Amino acid sequence: MKSASYEAENKSTHTASERITIQFLELLERQFPIESTNQTITLLSASDFANQLNVHVNYLNKAVKEVTEKTTTTIIKERILQEAQTLIQLTDWNFSEIAYSLGFKEATHFNNFFKKLTNLTPSQFRNI
Repeated sequence: MKSASYEAENKSTHTASERITIQFLELLERQFPIESTNQTITLLSASDFANQLNVHVNYLNKAVKEVTEKTTTTIIKERILQEAQTLIQLTDWNFSEIAYSLGFKEATHFNNFFKKLTNLTPSQFRNI
């Protein structure tokens, strides 16, 4: 039988906030990379992730903010933008295909999202 001190020593030293943040980030990363135009990410909001992790969205947001000093939404947007930039640069997919793969229902929503975060349209970014 293991002693209580052995079990205490071998438990994770992460706080609850750190553990849920790690799970959130792992779940976010599992959606990437997008490798074909029929692949679509499905977890797009803090609520989507909270449901998958079986926690309240407020708890997820508080934990992620405490650990990363960024909001859950900011982290999701940054990761989607990173993937968008990769797809724009490394594929010949049209912007509608990229938008759909990244969970946007309309290409115009994707264009607005991209321009807001980069000050460039996807087309301008592709031509850099």
